[in-house]
Amino acid sequence: MGEDIRIGRWVEQLVTYMLDHFQPALDAVAAAIDGFGGAIDFVLAGAPAWVLIAVLTGAALWRVGFGFGAFTLGACLLILSMGLWEATASTLGLVLASTLLSLIVGLPLGVWMARSRVVEGTVKATLDFMQTMPAFVYLIPAVMFFGLGRVPGILATVIFAMPPAVRLTALGIQQVPAEIVEAGRAFGCTDRQLLLKVQLPNALPSIMAGVNQTMMMALSMIVIASMIGAGGLGNVVLQGIQRLDIALGFESGLAVVLLAIILDRITQSFGRAAAQARPGRFAVLRRIFPTPAR
Repeated sequence: MGEDIRIGRWVEQLVTYMLDHFQPALDAVAAAIDGFGGAIDFVLAGAPAWVLIAVLTGAALWRVGFGFGAFTLGACLLILSMGLWEATASTLGLVLASTLLSLIVGLPLGVWMARSRVVEGTVKATLDFMQTMPAFVYLIPAVMFFGLGRVPGILATVIFAMPPAVRLTALGIQQVPAEIVEAGRAFGCTDRQLLLKVQLPNALPSIMAGVNQTMMMALSMIVIASMIGAGGLGNVVLQGIQRLDIALGFESGLAVVLLAIILDRITQSFGRAAAQARPGRFAVLRRIFPTPAR
């Protein structure tokens, strides 16, 4: 038998090289992410509980309906009564920061992937790697690069949660009917007009499904990221495990479930609305290039 191939050792050497030569760049990235996540956390944690409860309940009433609005109000009051509101607000901040960063990177990457076969082949392989690698593995380089705390938690979550946004954005654009694209080109659409006013409006239901899945995956990863000090409800869950405290573990787990249901239903409603409001096959082109009056 030949000598074993030590891929792990090569990766370790790469990480060490990056730590030795790119520390200023890593510090800049950490500062930017910490500032972004800290600003969201400051707003949510600093707001009185009743304000955030009113916002969530109002969003549920507006987007879903009276029944789900009542459920959201009851769920928020239950979390508040269990003494977990601060941790829930912190978790919501981490989820929003991670989701927004995932979308900032993932949506343009999905568009690029839909428009280039070379990029599609490369990115698909990378996304497969990101989705199948055990989530705990992301925590190791995150801690080595950025230490403990909010920054490595957000970065590990972004890596874990971004693939659905990329895949479903690309899929939505690729599934726009070819006759619409050809009609757009025949009408004289530039590439920019074709993307912004034809392809993206028709792909919006798929894109919103990607947003929903990214947010749900971010919420699931935030609990794991508590192991490296990300904070929020994940820390409470971890405390329950460490102490074998069934009551604490159940209450914190229930708070995570209730928050997930609220966020899932609200974000799903945007996808349904986008599907119902999707313009007819050539309606967008008629708006861009109106037929001159006779």
